Amino acid sequence: MTEVDVKNLKITDIRFADIDGAPKRCTLIKIMTNQGIEGYGEVRDASSKTYAAMLKSRIIGLNPCNVDYIFHKIKQFGFHSRQGGGVSGIEVALLDLAGKAWGVPVWQLLGGKFRDKVRVYCDTDVDGKHTGRDMGLALKKRMEQGFTMLKMDLGIGLLMDEPGTICAPLGFIDDMKKYAPHILNVQGGSVTSDMVSHKNSYDIVNTAHPFTGIHITEKGLDYLEDYVRQVREVIGYEVPLAIDHFGHVCVEDSILFARRMEKYRLAWIEDMVPWQMHDQLHRLKHSTAVPVCTGEDIYLKEEFKKLFEDDCVSIIHPDILTCGGAMELKKIADLADENGVAVAVHMAESPIACLAAAHTAAAMHNVLALEFHSVDCPWWKDMVNLYDGGKIIDNGFITVPDTPGLGIESLNDEVLKAHINKDIPGYFESTDEWNVEFSNDRLWS
Repeated sequence: MTEVDVKNLKITDIRFADIDGAPKRCTLIKIMTNQGIEGYGEVRDASSKTYAAMLKSRIIGLNPCNVDYIFHKIKQFGFHSRQGGGVSGIEVALLDLAGKAWGVPVWQLLGGKFRDKVRVYCDTDVDGKHTGRDMGLALKKRMEQGFTMLKMDLGIGLLMDEPGTICAPLGFIDDMKKYAPHILNVQGGSVTSDMVSHKNSYDIVNTAHPFTGIHITEKGLDYLEDYVRQVREVIGYEVPLAIDHFGHVCVEDSILFARRMEKYRLAWIEDMVPWQMHDQLHRLKHSTAVPVCTGEDIYLKEEFKKLFEDDCVSIIHPDILTCGGAMELKKIADLADENGVAVAVHMAESPIACLAAAHTAAAMHNVLALEFHSVDCPWWKDMVNLYDGGKIIDNGFITVPDTPGLGIESLNDEVLKAHINKDIPGYFESTDEWNVEFSNDRLWS
């Protein structure tokens, strides 16, 4: 790397590229400086670059090495879920720049590392109608690839074509199939702009679990239990197995389901009810021996602290691109550690977010694993060029880079340009329209 005059380093620009099919939609961030070095970040999957672009005028001219100063300046503009993506993605890019400027890896900026390698848990999908045995065989292939922890989707989507398994207001399930199929088939992608603009879709997507009127019958619970039994028959009981995307179902039915799962020793059940509903999470946690997990949509450490105080979870899964970035994720992990709560880092994005999360996981006192969603995306690993030219994930682990910043020397323009989101064209184009955006940001008079 060229020598950097750290004292006089200044941010000069921020630009974006929207990539699709990795497997989610990713918005990549490039922060540019007056000395030619660039920092890479990313807005949360299925978010909007506007959440980051609107912050441009607030960071231009500042020294990117003053990461915490800039974070305190912009953090008021983030919020939960995808609205945290702008602040979080910029923070990641700033740390990448600071590491490159000082010639140290991000994990060193976070206080050093507890481990050289971070375990990866592998999310696994099976397309179309299938059996638990089919899922078991798919998971078995992941184990053969070296993954030592697994996760699968399990929920009401499996019951749609099974008569007598779901009780719901007549016609509601048909409306879900028609207007919001991603709720039933999460691998089909995230919420789209069409779903948000269409009233029926929007209303279904935003009807939370207690209000849908959906219940699972005994036949439905039998079906789901048999599915998990078939999975365990294939993969055995030695490998940890978590489940996600159960569906918008009330907490009472979630409790019934969780009790059925106890004999299969699941690693955790994820986001069974909205994270804001502490009383319901507390009821669920204290009604089953299966660990309860939530947290991917929470912005900043304060809401995690409340989860711990209300004894709602055994495991959290914060996302670095929602929670506020790497430094905030480290603080959240420290709080979890103090409260006896495990951390499994959520990650469904590009190698930029993956490496940022890996650096942070290496700096945590305790961490179970880091999620990986892109095993079946052959070009995922080729989106970036690493300084050391090595693999990002090898045999189920990430060896955390010792090279500057995130360890990314450059982006692979050829690969990225081949996968530009057709609905959001352009490749790191000018954002001058955001140069003079202004408001009085002070929160007091």
